[in-house]
Amino acid sequence: MKTGKGFKVFCAFAALLIIASTALGVLNYKGQKQILAKFDETDDNDREDDVKIAQIYEIKSTLPISDAYKSGDTSALDDRQKETLDLAKDVIANEIKDKMTDDEKELAIYNFLTTKMKNDTGLLTVIPTSGEDSDNPYGVLKYHSAVCVGYATTFRLFMQMLDLDCKVVHSTDLGHSWNLIKLDGEWYHVDCYMDAEGSKLRSFNMNDDMCAQNHDWNREIFPAATGVKHNPLISKAEVIDNIYSIPEWFSKNIEDESEHFSCSFGKEISEEDEASAKYIVDSIVNGLSWNGNSGVYYDYFWAKNEDGKYVLCVFMNDDGETNLDDEQLEAAQNAISEYFPYIEFDENYGADYYYSYAKG
Repeated sequence: MKTGKGFKVFCAFAALLIIASTALGVLNYKGQKQILAKFDETDDNDREDDVKIAQIYEIKSTLPISDAYKSGDTSALDDRQKETLDLAKDVIANEIKDKMTDDEKELAIYNFLTTKMKNDTGLLTVIPTSGEDSDNPYGVLKYHSAVCVGYATTFRLFMQMLDLDCKVVHSTDLGHSWNLIKLDGEWYHVDCYMDAEGSKLRSFNMNDDMCAQNHDWNREIFPAATGVKHNPLISKAEVIDNIYSIPEWFSKNIEDESEHFSCSFGKEISEEDEASAKYIVDSIVNGLSWNGNSGVYYDYFWAKNEDGKYVLCVFMNDDGETNLDDEQLEAAQNAISEYFPYIEFDENYGADYYYSYAKG
């Protein structure tokens, strides 16, 4: 197996250390080997399970529970695993309908996780300040609170129970995790955590190019994701005339309060058109963000369909509701307003900072 980037960086460092220490007579051959062996033991970029995220949460196999579900034999499970299985079975009974296709089953579980769960609050992506067991299916399904590891392992558990190939992927810096799922022989990335309190379908069934826009992972150990046909935004994109039709199309979808919308082009974007297309979309998105939309803003990315033609995918996002009760919210806002009188607060979205600052 090829070594990961982290290993190569370490080797360069280790080589310098070995050269220097040898010159000083500090390390013998045995000591040099111990340095490399220690790193090799702690390099978590060469496997899927038994990986520590943020040096706190460990990605654990979910196969014992999914195997018990498919076989009907729970004798090898402990009480906690049995409870997890019962919770998962209830979700499948409620969310999965007869004659659903594989991608319909996947979407049903994705919708369940991104709407019924909530991101565990914390300063960092994977570090919670509340909620027990938010990094595993037991805690996620019982307490409805999850960090990224919890979303990823719970999604994988459901996919395995439904006989769909699924993996948990982790970032090269070991700070985040998400999933890969196989549909019709092709792999797709899914990040439920990123979509749970933001743009729906933004991180659903991405290929490698789409995922790489805000994720980084060791591609030497995880399969390449090249599919696009099971990405609903790409496969169901509306066809508009050309790049100068974008403003009208964008405006219509805002009026319709569409959460996500996508388009391809009757007159395909040429290399000469790329800068103009980017300018049009950036101007609209940035203009809407600075114009104060009660916490609502828009995000987008460019992708390519099966024919290699450009598709523009847009997502409505919002800051969501706070987790504070009325008394906590009032106290926090009063404290802020004493020193920042130009900040206005929307009852649903908190501080409308940029808009208020621009006015003040």
